[in-house]
Order: sequence, then C-alpha cells, then structure tokens
Amino acid sequence: MFANYLIGLREGLEAALVVSILVAYLVKSDRRDRLPVLWAGVACAVVISLALGAVLTFTSSQLSFQSQELFGGALSIIAVGFVTWMILWMRRAARTLSTQLRQRVDVAIASGSTALVLTAALAVGREGLETSVFLWAAIQATQQTTVPILGAGLGLVSAVVLTYFIYRGALRINMAKFFTWTGAGLIVVAAGVLSYGVHDIQEAGVLPGLNALAFDVSDTISPTSWYGVLLRGTVNFTPATTWAQAVVWLAYIAVMFPVFLRSSSPKPVARPHSPSHS
Repeated sequence: MFANYLIGLREGLEAALVVSILVAYLVKSDRRDRLPVLWAGVACAVVISLALGAVLTFTSSQLSFQSQELFGGALSIIAVGFVTWMILWMRRAARTLSTQLRQRVDVAIASGSTALVLTAALAVGREGLETSVFLWAAIQATQQTTVPILGAGLGLVSAVVLTYFIYRGALRINMAKFFTWTGAGLIVVAAGVLSYGVHDIQEAGVLPGLNALAFDVSDTISPTSWYGVLLRGTVNFTPATTWAQAVVWLAYIAVMFPVFLRSSSPKPVARPHSPSHS
C-alpha cells in the first residue's frame, strides 16, 4: 500500500499544485469568470485517466495467459518510463513551473474557452495518465485490487488536503526536500516494477531465464507472510528472483540515483569576470 500511497501523493500533489497555480492566477488577475472553464478541463483529465484504467483492465482480460503476461510486462516498463521522466522533469522544472503555467493561461485565454480547457486538461492529465498506468502495473504485480487502489486513493486525498492548506497559506512545505525524498523513494519503487515487468515478459516466453534464479529465499521469506506481502507491496520484492530481474533492478538503481542526485544539485551561479587592467 505504501508504494501506491507514495504514487498517489506525489502525482496528486503535482496535479493539485498545478491546479492551485492556475486558480490563483485567474483569481489574482480578476478572471474568475474563467474558473468554470478551468474546472471543466480538470474534469476532462480525470475522466480520461479513469477511462484509461478501464480500457487497460478490459483489454488484458480478453487476452490469453501468455499475451496477458506480455501485455502486463510491457505496460510495467512503460509505467517505469513515465515515472522516471516525471521524477527528472519535476526536479528540473519545479522552479519555473509557475511562470510557464501563467504564460500558457494567458495564451489560452486569448485563444478562447476551448484552449483553456485543453491547457487545464493537459496540465492535469499527464499526472492522471501516469498514475493510471503505474497503478495498473502495481495491481498486476501484487495480484491485488483493493489495497493498491486504496493506497493510491489515500495518497490523492492527502495531496488535495495538503494543497488546500498550502493555497490558504496555513501550511508551508519545503517542496525541494519533498520532491527529493519522494523522488528517491519512487526510484526504488520503479526499480521493483521494472523487475516485475521483466519477470512477466519471461513468463510470456519472450525473454529466457525464467528458471535461472539469482536467489530464492522463499523458505525464509514466505510470499504469503505479512512481511512478504509488505515487501511485495512496497518495493515489488519477490523471494524467488531471476538473474534478469536482479540485473535490471541493480542497473536501474545504479543509473538513476546518480542522475537524480546530479539533477537535484543546485547549479553554480556564474560570476561576471572583472575587466583586467593592462
């Protein structure tokens, strides 16, 4: 549940902060009459995100076992790609996000209501679509439906509550630290989802090595025990892990953490050179 809560909190807070920036800008610029159009765009994004989840569920249920495994593995890898891009993009764009959104709103208002609806829908829809794909992959990985949805739902509710208090000025959060810690946690979660996706593709017969195990600690960590379920629900840990899964997990962690920490480091400010005296 914690991994899905983290996804819901992170994606929900990003989407809610985007909406709060758009709402605040319209209010401060005395354009309250455009708020219903903005909320219409947000509603469209929510409906499209839910529809994507329904389509993925229906599509996978119509496939054979091998096709389901291949479909699930491919979507797991796509979900990891989405989350990876989101983590790195947010670290780079956080400082200029507010300015970019305001500029887009100005252009959209000048172009008409449809443009404003699309601006709001695209701004929120990206997080919604990422959440739908990643949550679907988590459901396939844990073979549970209620717990992942409950975890993500609690994360989304927490994000909305936090954003409301931030908007009202009653709560201040160091966003740089928040996105750094949640980003680091999501890297570990994404590595687990990627590993599970590789296992699905192995079960589909596309990748070899299904029976080549790097380790098997099933006797120590039972998959049905509370701690086994906890490890699987948080970081997608499986007691019997193939070499392909282990290599992919380690490679993702080894590449992503240095890249993430480098993108999180503040860039030095270039100082102007003083003219030399001859």
